[in-house]
Amino acid sequence: MTDNQNWQPPVASVSGAGPTPWAAPAAPPPGPQQAPAWQQQPPATGWTPPPKPGLIPLHPLSFGTIIGSSFRVMRRNPGPTFGLALLLYGVVTIVYVGLVALLLGNLFSRLSTASYDDTNDIASGGIGLIALSTLVPTSLALIATAVLQGIISLEVSRATLGEKLKLRGLWRLAKGRIGVMVLWALLLGGALVIFVLLSSLVTGLIFAGGASSTVGTDATGAIIGALLLTLLLGLVFGAVGAWLGIKTSLVPSIVMLERLGLFASIRRSWQLTRGSFWRTLGVQLLIGVIIYAATYIVSIPITVIGSIVAVIINPNGDETALIWTFGIMYLVVGIVTVVVGAIGLVMQSASLALVYVDIRMRKEGLDLELLRYVEAKQAGAAGVENPYLRLQGVSTPAPSQSGSPWA
Repeated sequence: MTDNQNWQPPVASVSGAGPTPWAAPAAPPPGPQQAPAWQQQPPATGWTPPPKPGLIPLHPLSFGTIIGSSFRVMRRNPGPTFGLALLLYGVVTIVYVGLVALLLGNLFSRLSTASYDDTNDIASGGIGLIALSTLVPTSLALIATAVLQGIISLEVSRATLGEKLKLRGLWRLAKGRIGVMVLWALLLGGALVIFVLLSSLVTGLIFAGGASSTVGTDATGAIIGALLLTLLLGLVFGAVGAWLGIKTSLVPSIVMLERLGLFASIRRSWQLTRGSFWRTLGVQLLIGVIIYAATYIVSIPITVIGSIVAVIINPNGDETALIWTFGIMYLVVGIVTVVVGAIGLVMQSASLALVYVDIRMRKEGLDLELLRYVEAKQAGAAGVENPYLRLQGVSTPAPSQSGSPWA
């Protein structure tokens, strides 16, 4: 058997028209080269997280994100945050120290020239006057804290959208809102005074009742009972105060961002914190613990080192040198306390503003409004509405030269 070198491929008959030779399939038309299958990327599927144009991702926030972002607010824009807090906190501290020093100087001067019989009366009156004078720096501290909370709320709202303003720009945004914040601070001060007076009155009545019941009975048992009742009353008052404080903690953010009146802001804060009480309380407690621990860690070494230095430079125990040494030491501790306190004010204010944004994202879909704003801004659209007002149906002012109605 021999190979047929002239073999041809099979033929086929089409419509009876006779055989036609077989031909290989035609090559595909020329086109762009396709990568091999193993190099081709599969199509993107699944959930894609929203963008993070600025301080936080534009979706409901986790507990850790709120805490971490509270630290980043100051680092991202230190001038209008830490600088303003340091200024306000420093002024309040200087007023407090100056007022106490003035009253103490007057008290010592009167004691040095008073007779022995008048010493107790002068000392009691001077101490009472010093205690009463603390109302002045306390009121200033409340006002300063309220103003700072409002400015920090504006900073957080802009940082969330990737924007960064100086203090002048934030102050311009706060125009017309500072008076409401001062009124809020005075309302808090009045509530605090009423709370202290009521607590003191009830405590006095308890001890008066315990003292009157000691006639013919065990005095020790009556005093212990009065102390326990006072402690229980203090815990109840503290719990009520904490509850009211958390329920109204979003008032500064609402006043500044939604531009509502004071009592409307209180009602709005009450509604928003419904169902988010423990989360808000947890954030504030954790940041408070962090700030307290930081103050303690920083101040204790300074005190210890100052005491050692005082002994080294004054081995003979000279009274004048000892007073100067400890005076300088406590001045350094006071400066450190002011700095740490300013940091704490910024963090606490920022955390409340972030809690406000998070609650509105969860309850009202604010994240969608923020995304629309960011996309419109990136597309170059002019006159974009304030996303924090849109859901409330509040009319926004006309666009400014920069294209944003709230720039």
